[in-house]
Amino acid sequence: MPLPTPHLEKLRSTLENEKLPPDDKAVIEATIQCYEKWIQKLTEVQGDNVKEIVNQMVNLLNEYRLYLDFEVIFGRKADFLYRQKGQLKLDNSVIEEFLPHLVCKCVMGGEVKPGISLGPNTTFSSIYFASGLEANAPGGGLTVRTKDQDFALAKMLYIQASHDENFGGAISKAFYLGYVVAECKTNLDKTMFQEAIATAHDAKSAVAGAKYYLLCEWLDMTPQSTASTDIDEVIILRKAKRIPSNIRAAYGTWAGRQNGKDAFLKFLRDHPFQPEMFLRLVNHIAGILGAETPKEESVLDKGYF
Repeated sequence: MPLPTPHLEKLRSTLENEKLPPDDKAVIEATIQCYEKWIQKLTEVQGDNVKEIVNQMVNLLNEYRLYLDFEVIFGRKADFLYRQKGQLKLDNSVIEEFLPHLVCKCVMGGEVKPGISLGPNTTFSSIYFASGLEANAPGGGLTVRTKDQDFALAKMLYIQASHDENFGGAISKAFYLGYVVAECKTNLDKTMFQEAIATAHDAKSAVAGAKYYLLCEWLDMTPQSTASTDIDEVIILRKAKRIPSNIRAAYGTWAGRQNGKDAFLKFLRDHPFQPEMFLRLVNHIAGILGAETPKEESVLDKGYF
């Protein structure tokens, strides 16, 4: 089963954007070629253990993102790619595409099992019935709410609903159940954190035993405890804070980026993606997939479950 390509889709979308400066078109075309080489290298990674594989894959991630962040986005004379990066999503879509490769190789042995979806997805959030005693709505007006997820380990579910015991006039619905869900943020601020709390609650209310992780590159808030929330863990992938706003403000122009390019490059090199943070996520997911229904004999031997 092929893995999703959200980053490639953003690159192609940018290439087709009418506002893209002509001089930057060749840069995006070259980036697509670099992307293809990056993906090929990811698929070829091998190692004696999971830690070694994670280290190699994160090193490749750092190489590609440094090129994308500094050469493609920051280093262009036209301001379009830098100023519109939030809308274009060229940078944060890299993580969305990287995670499925990482989990597939490190947790699933390199192959996604049939029926399992791995990567960005729309997962089940809730069900309600838009009907009344006198309303003749098929299937009781069964309505399904879903939520877009940056990363999900999910399975498709099909259901039918009818007022007839033989399911005459039934209404059918199909959706994904998210068993592991992760939201990926470039910068995590307080507003995003509060939104993630609500999303985590919905995800866990929808699927018993689901896990929710909040991933970010840069921390842009005072850390808060997740103990009273449904977020299982916040993982800061670069283990660093965001560049201060007064410095970022100067990067909006070519002159500002030229003046600050050495400092910006040093900042990126000093704070790469940390392999242990991705290994932490991999271990969390491996533990979830390895969980089995407890057997009475083994439980009595141990004395707990």
